[in-house]
Formats: sequence, structure tokens, C-alpha cells
Amino acid sequence: MTIGVGGSTAEIELAKLTDMTVDINPVSVNEIRQRQQKACQLMQQQNISALYLNAGSNLTYFTGLKWYASERLVGALLTASGELHYIAPAFEYDSLSDFMRIDAPFHGWQEHESPYVLLGQVLKNANINTGTLAIDESSAFFVVDGICKANPALNIVTSNSITAACREQKSAAEIALMQRAKDMTLEVHKATARILRPGISTVEVTQFINDAHKKVGASGSSFCIVLFGLASSFPHGVKDPQILQENDWVLIDTGCLLHGYNSDITRSYAYGQATERQREKQAQLAAFDAAQLGKPCEAADIAARQSLQQNGFGPEYAVPGLPHRTGHGCGLDIHEGPYLVQGDKTPLKPGMVFSNEPMLVLPGEFGVRLEDHFYMTDSGPKWFTQPSFSIDDPFGYQA
Repeated sequence: MTIGVGGSTAEIELAKLTDMTVDINPVSVNEIRQRQQKACQLMQQQNISALYLNAGSNLTYFTGLKWYASERLVGALLTASGELHYIAPAFEYDSLSDFMRIDAPFHGWQEHESPYVLLGQVLKNANINTGTLAIDESSAFFVVDGICKANPALNIVTSNSITAACREQKSAAEIALMQRAKDMTLEVHKATARILRPGISTVEVTQFINDAHKKVGASGSSFCIVLFGLASSFPHGVKDPQILQENDWVLIDTGCLLHGYNSDITRSYAYGQATERQREKQAQLAAFDAAQLGKPCEAADIAARQSLQQNGFGPEYAVPGLPHRTGHGCGLDIHEGPYLVQGDKTPLKPGMVFSNEPMLVLPGEFGVRLEDHFYMTDSGPKWFTQPSFSIDDPFGYQA
């Protein structure tokens, strides 16, 4: 039997878990202001007059305001000179004010009015009649289209050269939040492995993971994939629940949010006895070793595929083998750039955070995904969490 798997119950394991967030704080207002200053410097260097931040992670990153994107425009304008303005439906003022961490003028539009015309007026009031407006790259097309049509004198570009340039290198505070979030999820993984038993459903396991993440202090799971047996060969799961059987293969991919920052860890192991074909983990270590400062992000992906090919899998995206990229950036978004994938030439720099998950898919049999995150330090990559020790002892109880 795999060490650390089975032998307990959901009630026992939930009772063991405690809040792991009491000594951790969100990113400070002072740091958010520093982000704005860096964005302004980049705008001045690139001859961009203003930056529009749409509801979502970019708005949160640069203002601290957490709000959801919908069919109504909610966002903020940051000018190259440092002025911040909020634009949103007038009826949302009280709610938005409650979420604001940085005070700035609020410009409300009524339901029959155009928010895009209002945005243009705010820019004109800031003496921006022409010039270049960078629009949040995550904005829906209708937002970009509306702004363009209402403001034909503006040159519209994507914000990526500003937003990504600021967000790709995490601060010490961001790293600390992600470290704790990943520590929390790893404890949830350990507890989840212990509740497994023949007859348990993936639905039951998913519910336990949600409850366990809340118990350790998260607002809940940001996502959860639980797969048994053949279903584990589908990277993002299947539509129907499964029931665990003796000697089934188990794949659990889950994470949580802590003050907006994501964890994302996957473990694969056998409920019972593993086979020799289920023991491949060298590709994850190859990707980690290849992630060196100054090297392109794609180097990690190339190394992982070379490792798999040397063991008879692939080549490239062919299965049996690795059908997707090796990893993704992570922060306020669970998937964000840059990416560990061929073609991404972004140089690796201190503060960058990545998942490392070169999944091995064997169609018709099973899939192995071992996912941990690392961040780049001044001396190279560093794991947030210890990778799976072995198929027989995934959590290192006897390491």
C-alpha cells in the first residue's frame, strides 16, 4: 500500500487541520503605490499617455480593488503622470468604495449612458485629448471596441508591455503569500490521501478538499480536479464522477487563494500497488534544473521533453508523452505569463514564479502529473514545496 494513503476518515482529518493564515498579511498599500509608480515610468518610457485597468487581476494588482468583470464596464484609468481615476456604474459606488484600498476620484455612469464616452471625458479632463491609451489585455472585446469607437482620436494598444512587465517578477510579499498558500494546499493533499478508501467518489473527495482548504484558512478551493483510474489520462478530467477501486491510480490537482494569490499542486499515486510504468518523475527535475537565470523560459520545457524522449515517450507533444506545456506563471491569476513552453523566449529573472508539471499521458491507461511550483532567486530556482518523494511514499513520510 502506498505510504500515507488511506486509513482515516474525513471527520478525523478535518479535526486535525487548523488555520494557517493568522500571521500572514495582504500586500501593503505602499507596495501597491510602488506598482503604480513603476507602471507610470514604463508608460513614460513607451510614450503611452494612460493605462486602462479592467475589473479583474490587473485592477487588483495596481489599485488593490477586487472586482469581477461583467457586461458593465468597471475599471480604472492610471495616467502616465500618476493620476488614478475609477470608472464604474453610479449605483455601484457604495459597494466599490467598501473594496477600495486607495482613494481616487470616482466617475459614475448611469445605465442609459456610455461608459466609453465617460472614459474619454475623464482623459480629456486630465489633458489627454490624443495620444496612446494602453488597454488591459484581459478586457473583453466589447470593452475595447466601445472605447475605440467612442474615442477615435486615441491610439489604442494592448497593456501587456506595462502590466506583464510589472507583474512577472514577484515581490518578497507576493512570494510569502504564495509560499503560505502552497504550504496550505500541501497539507490538504496529505489529509486527502489519508481519507481515500474503496468506494469513495470523486465528488466526496472534492467536497473534502473544499472543506479542508477552508479549515486551513483559505476562502475555498480556486479549483479542484480529482481523477481515478483511466480518467487520470485526461489532463483536465472527465465529465462523470468515478468511484475508487483497489489498486486504482489517483490524480489530484488542487489549489486555494490567499489574499488573492494562488496555490496549485498535483499529486499522483496508487491506491494500492504502483506499477513500473507509473514511476516516471525525471522530467519534472529536468525542467527545474534547466530553469537558470538568463535562460529563456522555453529551456525548461525543452529539457522536460528531452527527458521523456530518452525514456521512450513523445517526441514533442505526441502521446504516450507530454501533450501540453511544462508550466505556467502564477500569481494573482493561476495561469499567467510567462510560460514554460517552446517559443517563450522571455529570460528567466529573479522573482518569476512557475508551475512545473510535465504530465505523462498514456492514453487508455493512466496519466501521471506531479506539479510543484518554483520561483527564481538570485542564485537560481527554488521550490516552494518539496516535490513528490516517490510513487510509494509521495509525501515523504519515510524519506
